[in-house]
Amino acid sequence: MKLDGKTLWNEAGRVGFVFGGFSSLCLLLKEGAALTGSTFLVQAAAIILWAVEFFGCILLMKKYMLDLRDKFDGVTMEDAYHFGRRVALLSGLILAAVDAILIMKMPQDTVADVVSELNTAVTAKLGAGYEGEVGRVVDRLPLYTFIFQWLYCFLYGSLLSAIMARYIFMQDLFQGGKEEDNVDNQ
Repeated sequence: MKLDGKTLWNEAGRVGFVFGGFSSLCLLLKEGAALTGSTFLVQAAAIILWAVEFFGCILLMKKYMLDLRDKFDGVTMEDAYHFGRRVALLSGLILAAVDAILIMKMPQDTVADVVSELNTAVTAKLGAGYEGEVGRVVDRLPLYTFIFQWLYCFLYGSLLSAIMARYIFMQDLFQGGKEEDNVDNQ
């Protein structure tokens, strides 16, 4: 099959859904650990799930880029890079939305406690003039979380795509060279 722009978006959408689901599952597991109330469990889960998500995304990107290269004819390094960036854009959208929803659904008493503690800390360090600023930031926290999470996912995915696209095609060049040498030797 030939790879065109529409097909690239369709493939990226399908894979972006997988990435977004995987990252959202890791986020939900971290939130589930936070509900236990155990500080050790929360910290251990956060570290372990961060590593699982970080390295899992690397392995998934490698797998899906190899699948793209093998499934379509004439896939270039640039196509693989654009594919990865589109996956990052779409999966980041899913993860950012889930993260913002979790923040919006946070219990009000928990939010009030955090705001109170932050107001106390800000007032102690910067003075009484900044006391209301914490409330304004917390009111917009889902929006800020959405934007920064989406941006982080896109930048991480773009960097990972650039590295993986080169790796996939460099690996193919070296493997192809070995096969040709074996044929010449025989």
